[in-house]
Amino acid sequence: MARVGILLMNLGGPERIQDVGPFLYNLFSDPEIIRLPISVLQKPLAWGISSLRSNKSQKAYRSIGGGSPLRRITEQQARELQSVLRQRGIEATSYVAMRYWHPFTESAVADIKADEINQVVVLPLYPHFSISTSGSSFRELRRLRDRDVEFQKVSLRCIRSWYDHPGYVRSMAELIAEQVNLCELPGNAHVFFTAHGVPKIYVEEAGDPYQKEIEACSNLIMDELEKVLGSRNPSSLSYQSRVGPEEWLQPYTEDILEKLANEGTRELVVVPISFVSEHIETLQEIDIEYRNLAKNFGIVNFRRVPALDTYPLFIQGLADLVITSLEGPEISLDDASELPAGVKLYPQEKWQWGWNNSSEVWNGRVAMILFLEFLLEVVGGNGPLHMIGLL
Repeated sequence: MARVGILLMNLGGPERIQDVGPFLYNLFSDPEIIRLPISVLQKPLAWGISSLRSNKSQKAYRSIGGGSPLRRITEQQARELQSVLRQRGIEATSYVAMRYWHPFTESAVADIKADEINQVVVLPLYPHFSISTSGSSFRELRRLRDRDVEFQKVSLRCIRSWYDHPGYVRSMAELIAEQVNLCELPGNAHVFFTAHGVPKIYVEEAGDPYQKEIEACSNLIMDELEKVLGSRNPSSLSYQSRVGPEEWLQPYTEDILEKLANEGTRELVVVPISFVSEHIETLQEIDIEYRNLAKNFGIVNFRRVPALDTYPLFIQGLADLVITSLEGPEISLDDASELPAGVKLYPQEKWQWGWNNSSEVWNGRVAMILFLEFLLEVVGGNGPLHMIGLL
């Protein structure tokens, strides 16, 4: 008899201030964040960047209480999903696999094997597919599978993206409607979607479908919101969390905030469309940075739609996804890792200076130059820092 497991994949985040440095180290150790021509430099570079970046990141996490709530929320989602599935007659056990912090994917795989699970539905908690989120998690899972004969015996059914699933779309529409109805003039409230950005090169050269899925998703949500409210509100879509000088998907969130304010928008309902859990990008970047920016631009009423977390309809939608996966044709890990067709999961097939869409990631080009310069200064005993008397 099949013993079913549900593997929920997410990014992960530091739960305490002292976790920030190690979390960043894990992040930058991934060659998909910054790929180097000499692999032995990866970990020294990761150490250098995480050391330089830690203070700024720690300040951001202190502003939201000292750590990310992502693990706690994801584990709540896993428990709620497991409960719903069992109510529907599927004796499934849920597991959580984080990409860069505890519980790591290795830990989840070990638990799956220990529980003698023989069929797993792999469900990324990223509604929209991107090579740097779902793609990265799939690649990590495949790496573990390739070197583990016992894990290879477990049947894996993968869900690639679900941005258009009715349960997700309806849940978003209901949460948006709640905030719209709290505005002074609900019919005039501007629905402002903000999605986590990715470098433009990912879409144009690597074939990442992320932008198309985000745009299609926002349209589906607005159509559903019109059904809930009985009328259609004005709306906009932008991309946040851009870092470094390289061009990312546009329009940028701060630019649209200013544009809307200049056009006379006074009530804004902000929708974190690509996030299903509260974390640093919603609690700090949107709630603090963008809220203050909007206020300075002249937007009077800034209402942020909460992340889905364990919203009941959303959890029901995840259960629907799992059941469909179990009953439908199998999508293997290999298929999930190679699809959608034409997408290069390794956009830096020839070595290039790389980028990733996490708000923790900053310009790897500058970081590497500074790090190598620092090594030259220390080892060689001369250079610009010595010339100006800093070393």
